[in-house]
Amino acid sequence: MFKILKKEKLNSNVTLMDIYAPRIAKKAQPGQFIIFIIDEWGERIPLTIADYNAEVGSITIIFQEVGKTTKQLATLNAGDSIKDFVGPLGKPSHFDGVKKACVIGGGLGAAIAYPQAKMLHSIGAEVHSIVGFRNSDLVILEEQMSNVSDELYVVTEDGSKGTKGFVTNALKKLLDEGNKYDVIVAIGPLVMMKAVSEMTREYGVKTIVSMNPIMIDGTGMCGGCRLTVGGETKFACVDGPDFDGHLVNFDEAMKRQTMYKKKEIVACEDFECKLGGKQNA
Repeated sequence: MFKILKKEKLNSNVTLMDIYAPRIAKKAQPGQFIIFIIDEWGERIPLTIADYNAEVGSITIIFQEVGKTTKQLATLNAGDSIKDFVGPLGKPSHFDGVKKACVIGGGLGAAIAYPQAKMLHSIGAEVHSIVGFRNSDLVILEEQMSNVSDELYVVTEDGSKGTKGFVTNALKKLLDEGNKYDVIVAIGPLVMMKAVSEMTREYGVKTIVSMNPIMIDGTGMCGGCRLTVGGETKFACVDGPDFDGHLVNFDEAMKRQTMYKKKEIVACEDFECKLGGKQNA
């Protein structure tokens, strides 16, 4: 069992948890992920490692309540435990030789962008960060991102915080101002990462995206997380999750991501009925 050391609500449906997992914390690197199971009846869910502390032995995860399992996880509190917590999985991010980078986080993607920006900052790179949200109520990790960025740009779709618009608007402005980036890291919804990659292709800037397809075992055996990258089949769990954004077939990935939407809705409705003390007819 893996004990929850800390629980913090970042906004109405996003929660941060620190999990006591000392062996994972000693090995974890930015870009990697874990897979957890809440209890013996639970499903396997992957989450990117948002932060880690080897001295304390903790792994930080940040999740949005969108499905049955994440809704159930949000009902737990500090002191409770999770049955299984496995990792670190996936290939860590590598930024050798990077002197200047732009890190972009869209929505919950800011939680994954943070360790990337933190790593780049720690190796002495100049870091420009862009975080985008629908509105000010959904903004997360602004202070943390600011602490590891030379420049931080906050954008919201409705203009309620920072600059009104999308992350691509802020990125285009920076590129047009003459900023020369060794790499751009874009993490968030598939449609956002696709838009960023299409823009940076025109500017000839290397772009890394973090892919989060449907995943089951996390070891490359099931094939559920397969992607087409540069015309070849890749598995996000063992070949990624970082990939060259200019080579990813985003249209295929978006189509595959919706395969189990109906089943997810049914599972959520069933869980919420039980949570409210109701029984399905």
